Amino acid sequence: MKNIKFVIILCLGLLSFTSCDSNKQKQKDEIAYQCPMKCEGEKTFNSKGSCSVCNMDLKLISSKDTSVIESNEISESSIFNLTSEWKTEEAETILLEDLKGKTLVMVMIYTTCKAACPRLVADMRNIEKKLPNNIVNEVSFVMISIDPETDTPQRLKEFAIENFMDGEQWTFLQGTVPNVREFANVLAVKYKQISPMDFSHSNIISVFNPKGELVHQQEGLGVDNKETIAKIIKTVNNE
Repeated sequence: MKNIKFVIILCLGLLSFTSCDSNKQKQKDEIAYQCPMKCEGEKTFNSKGSCSVCNMDLKLISSKDTSVIESNEISESSIFNLTSEWKTEEAETILLEDLKGKTLVMVMIYTTCKAACPRLVADMRNIEKKLPNNIVNEVSFVMISIDPETDTPQRLKEFAIENFMDGEQWTFLQGTVPNVREFANVLAVKYKQISPMDFSHSNIISVFNPKGELVHQQEGLGVDNKETIAKIIKTVNNE
C-alpha cells in the first residue's frame, strides 16, 4: 500500500514538473521583440537587439497578440523612447521626453537654407497664427536643425529672434549628427548634404500628441494647412 502511494505521488510530481516546463516553453515561444516605431511593420524578432532602420532598441512584446508586456506609460510608438540628448537655443540639454505634455508640431530645417526652409518657417508661423488662443498655449513648435555643425545654440537663438520665433511656444534643437539622422529616419525625412552649406531635404511638418505619438504629417511647401490645424485642435482637445 505504501509503495502504491509512493508511485502515485511520484507520478503527480512528474506531471506537475512536465506541466510547468511546458508552460515555460509556451511563454518562451510567445515572447518576441519589435521596433517601437514599427519601421518594418509588424515584423518581430526572437531576441533583443536594435532596429536596422532607426537603430532604436527593440521592445519586448507578445508575438501572439502584439500587446505590450512591459508596463510603461510611454507607448511603443512614442518618440519619447529615443534617449538622444539635444541642445536648445538657450544651450540647455534636454531629452525629447522633456517635451512631453503638449501637442508637438515639428519640422526639420537648417538656418542657412535660402530655398525651402524659409517657406517651411512661414508655414509653421502660419499654423501658429491660425490656432485659437486657448489652443496655441497647449502646443509646442519644435524646429530641429539638420546641420548641427553650423546651427549652434547661439545661431539658433539668433535665427529665432530674426524670425520672431523666440516666444515660449517655440523650441529650436541642435543634436549630434547621428542623433539628427536617427530622428530624421523616425519622421521619414530624407536629407543629403550637397555642398558645405547646402542640403536637399524633405519638406514635412509632423504633429505629435502629448504622449509623443505621431498623429499627422503635412508634406510640401505652402500647402493648404486646414487638415493640419484641425488635427492639432482635435489632439489638444483629446478627441
